[in-house]
Amino acid sequence: MPVARSSRVLRLLLLATALFTFLIQSGELGTSDTAHRLQVTHSWWTNAPEVLAGDYPEFGVHGRGGRLYASYGLGQSLLMLPADIVGSAISRLPMWRNYVASGASPQVPDILVSITTNVLVNVLTALAAYHLLMLLGFSVRETVAGVVGLLCATTHLYYAQNLAENNYILLLTITGFALQYRWFVSGDRRALFWGSAALGLNLLTRMTTALDIFSAACFLLFAAVFVLHGTPTKSGESLPIGERVRSYAQTALPVYAFFFFLDRLYQFVRFGSWTNTYVALMAREHRQMDPTLGVNFPFDGHWLQGGINSGLLGPLISPHKSILLFDPMFPLAVLLAVLVWKRLEPGVRAFFAASLVLLATYIVFYGHYRWWAGDFSWGDRYVSSAVELVALLALPILLRYWKSLQAPIRYLVIGVTAFSFVVQFASLAFWLPLEIYQTEDMGHPGWVVFLRFKNIAAFALNRWNAPELKSLASYEDPWDAIHLTTWNFLPSLLRHVGQAPPWAVHVVYGVWIVVALVLIYVCMKMMRELRQLG
Repeated sequence: MPVARSSRVLRLLLLATALFTFLIQSGELGTSDTAHRLQVTHSWWTNAPEVLAGDYPEFGVHGRGGRLYASYGLGQSLLMLPADIVGSAISRLPMWRNYVASGASPQVPDILVSITTNVLVNVLTALAAYHLLMLLGFSVRETVAGVVGLLCATTHLYYAQNLAENNYILLLTITGFALQYRWFVSGDRRALFWGSAALGLNLLTRMTTALDIFSAACFLLFAAVFVLHGTPTKSGESLPIGERVRSYAQTALPVYAFFFFLDRLYQFVRFGSWTNTYVALMAREHRQMDPTLGVNFPFDGHWLQGGINSGLLGPLISPHKSILLFDPMFPLAVLLAVLVWKRLEPGVRAFFAASLVLLATYIVFYGHYRWWAGDFSWGDRYVSSAVELVALLALPILLRYWKSLQAPIRYLVIGVTAFSFVVQFASLAFWLPLEIYQTEDMGHPGWVVFLRFKNIAAFALNRWNAPELKSLASYEDPWDAIHLTTWNFLPSLLRHVGQAPPWAVHVVYGVWIVVALVLIYVCMKMMRELRQLG
């Protein structure tokens, strides 16, 4: 009976995730990076170019035959391919002819791509995180809390609305960790193979995810060290450390090599080189256009120059990108892990330590990058996946050791948890560039999180045109002006733009309300199942 009930809880959790992710969608792709990647997707099955003529020289690199190519990997473009084909077909229906002709945003293909891809990635992330936490020894209640915390109380929530590559990378990383750890505790070579495939697939999205592969190996190494002896296989035998290393290398390394080869092949077909990366080619082309750029561009930044806004300190304490502000569940997880370290299971310790290693390596790697902060993003998008891995442990550890925590710690934990949820839900309210434009007007980096709260209050109280809130930069582009002056949800955006057929706007509002009611019912049912688990 408990097994059947836990299965029902998982199904309800995944359904709630799908419904909730649908509700928070704006229909927009979120960033120009994703729009460029979708253009690449479109070019694969149509005659469209990879890079639109108007996007160069800000975006694009010349490759074979002088043709412009996108300066990205193929991972996210491949992910969006099915939805792009279907969305393009739907946009040709007669009912959308006038809307498509208007050129209004969001367009029908973008709406379908963003909603379906975000829902798919979020549901699969919930599934992978659930299985990982269960493998680490947490109960069903603790696991569900951890998954909800990841989805709703970290920057993962913002990227579930805005289709960047971050959540896709996190999905593959969590899947890789979970499956490789399953091999560690069971000896199942198939789990190791598919876990390695997930981590290898990440290389096609961003080559720096080689750091995730390194972190996964650290996870297994730390687990072996903390356990201090062989872990039983399915047959009940003890597998020596040397045999584990040999088995891991024989299975994982060929898989990683295969995906590395695919990435190199993709680069060779476009740019005629097996060794260069698109970053090096982009840098060379930009230096030709602007000789003042240094030989190390774009890795010509400084780890410490710039103080709190430098490449090393900025991700931690800068007011516009600090992970302590944008992901309060991260310091909470660190605090809880330190307080109960000796009581944590070896696997949990290993996962926590490996996640910190991943975070540290990302901070160091991007510390010299000119745009270490990720520019138009909610927080520091280059380190977000590593931060979210650590934050995943916060609520499971909290629930497991709640009774052993002293009263002041409990009050602190409750406050930080509540603030975390509020911060992430606030991130959904408006399109992100709003605060970036406002801080540009200020002439210095601002406290973006608190400025977002101020903007929400101003809009709710109809004080949107107050001089201290109205940004001149945001009104330089009419497209920006439209998208920054309404709630960032599909029904509101369609009504505000005013180009969609009125019946379509009413239908979207109706569907949104029905989905919200179903979500409430599913959540109540899941809570009832969790209470009955005892």
